[in-house]
Amino acid sequence: MTPMLAPCILLIDDHAMFRSGLSMVISAALPDTTILEAASIHEASNRPSDKVDLILLDIKLNGLSGIEGIALLQRKWPLTPVLMLSSLDEPQTARLALERGAAGFVSKAETAEKIVEAILQVLGGHVTEPSTTDNKLGERRLTPRQCDVLDLLHQGLSNKLIARQLALSNNTVRRHVQDILEFFQVVSRAEAVVEARQQGLIG
Repeated sequence: MTPMLAPCILLIDDHAMFRSGLSMVISAALPDTTILEAASIHEASNRPSDKVDLILLDIKLNGLSGIEGIALLQRKWPLTPVLMLSSLDEPQTARLALERGAAGFVSKAETAEKIVEAILQVLGGHVTEPSTTDNKLGERRLTPRQCDVLDLLHQGLSNKLIARQLALSNNTVRRHVQDILEFFQVVSRAEAVVEARQQGLIG
């Protein structure tokens, strides 16, 4: 599948200067592209339901993070692929983005040519692997259920309330919490939330 000649791209990033710079890069490489901009998941979700061919989504945003916002965006534009942008290139961050439904992941530190190449790959229907040579990509990562528990930890819910919210037993939630602590190599729930926020996994 070849990319359409005049795609419409929605760029979601809370740094206006980065949006302007990336818009110019995309326009130079794909002159007929329509580029829509938003500074947050909330702003993007309140847009009219334009025909959008690709969503470029920053992981670290004010309010909902990009990771948390993927599902919301996919409800609004169910057929539109999401390409994650991030200044972070930790393997677990990239893998979590893909697990949450992103079609690709590219670091903001990449060259303009590499970012455009990733855009073209996703527009062409391909899943792009994270732009990192780190061998840890195949190693431990949070499961989707652990990500759900992490989101609720971030909201300050107790194990009992998490169990009720996710229809799990208290013992199962306790196990998930312990696995999350081990994953981040911390000893408390608060430290896990701080570490996840620093890695851009939560807002």
